Amino acid sequence: MKKHRIKKIQLSQLRTGMYIHDLNCGWTDHPFLSSRFLVASQAQIEQLRAHGIVELYIDTQKGLSVVDAPSQAEVARELDEQIEVILQGSLPVQPRTDLHSELPRAARLLDQANKIVSQMLQDARLGKPLHLAPLQELMPQLAGSVLRNATALSVLSKIKHRDDYTFCHSVSSGVLLMAFEYIRKGSYGGLEEYGLGGMIHDIGKMHIPPEILNKPGKLTPAEFEVMKRHVDYSGDMLATCPDLPVVAVDIAMQHHERFDGTGYPYGLAGTAISEAGRASAIVDVYDALTSERCYHKGMPAPAALRKIYEWSRHHFDPDLVRSFIKCIGIYPVGTLVSLESGKLGVVIDQNESDLTRPVVRAFFSSRRQCYIPPEVIDLSRSLGFGGGDRILRNEDASQWGMDPMRFLQI
Repeated sequence: MKKHRIKKIQLSQLRTGMYIHDLNCGWTDHPFLSSRFLVASQAQIEQLRAHGIVELYIDTQKGLSVVDAPSQAEVARELDEQIEVILQGSLPVQPRTDLHSELPRAARLLDQANKIVSQMLQDARLGKPLHLAPLQELMPQLAGSVLRNATALSVLSKIKHRDDYTFCHSVSSGVLLMAFEYIRKGSYGGLEEYGLGGMIHDIGKMHIPPEILNKPGKLTPAEFEVMKRHVDYSGDMLATCPDLPVVAVDIAMQHHERFDGTGYPYGLAGTAISEAGRASAIVDVYDALTSERCYHKGMPAPAALRKIYEWSRHHFDPDLVRSFIKCIGIYPVGTLVSLESGKLGVVIDQNESDLTRPVVRAFFSSRRQCYIPPEVIDLSRSLGFGGGDRILRNEDASQWGMDPMRFLQI
């Protein structure tokens, strides 16, 4: 069957004559012009090994097969089952304020952060000295929002209408790192340092030539090597700020390191990477996977989490990935989902006792192909008590021509 033609194999099983369908790593983590190509020589296999590729997917209709290799669908089912087990049980930290009460305050704080980070990156691009005081002064207020409800800032930071990916990614990463740190540890300590580190982690990209930084397509191997230098540039720039917290510097310098030692710039492995560095590696890739760019279609959050979990066998700290999945939830707020009743809805809140059964605002009938009066459904409850439905799958909002964020009532 067509759906079983894509199979997952180990690199040790790869042979010339096989057709690679997916290199199974973050698209920013490899220098190959395409993730899909026919393997024509052993040299190509060695090149893949040198770049830390351990597992990958092949297309058995376009090249040789491996008889006993699992299909992509089988792998996905197994991963989803494992993620469901991780998500069972309550959130480590319960929100102090309901989401929709916190959203207006979070929106004002995020607007301030957007303006400050935009100015900071613009100054860095012009070669001006780093002036981090405004951002540092805002951090306690951002941390306060996270303490009240760790989801609010994260939801808002995903509503991106700007073309400057580096700017959007910086703010989103800082916000998400704060939420991740708080939900994981349940304490205030470190939130400001993590948020600051996330918002400055790509500052060195302002020294990358614009034609490479803003290239509307995949970088060539030579361009990829230039792009990798942004970490060193960040180090040079941050060295001019001796009072920066160590955690913030670690995030900037280590977010491209990988747990198996295949990252850059230092090739650190395991716990030689700081905890902040290991956490930021996860957040950096997750935000990149879920972000829309002119040449890269963002993944729905559930698909991105599945990829992060799959890669945790090699590239990420497995324990931190499990914590991150519980932080995000398989259906994050803002996710478009299809319900068993035939309705489409947007996730508007998490259920603290079961992250697989969120609260949904249904607004569209897929059977009648029309909008319906919005209805709040708590999937953790039974029929007659505000529930009685279940999620069949997440949906790609762009394929439906919808913006589910409209129905969050932000």
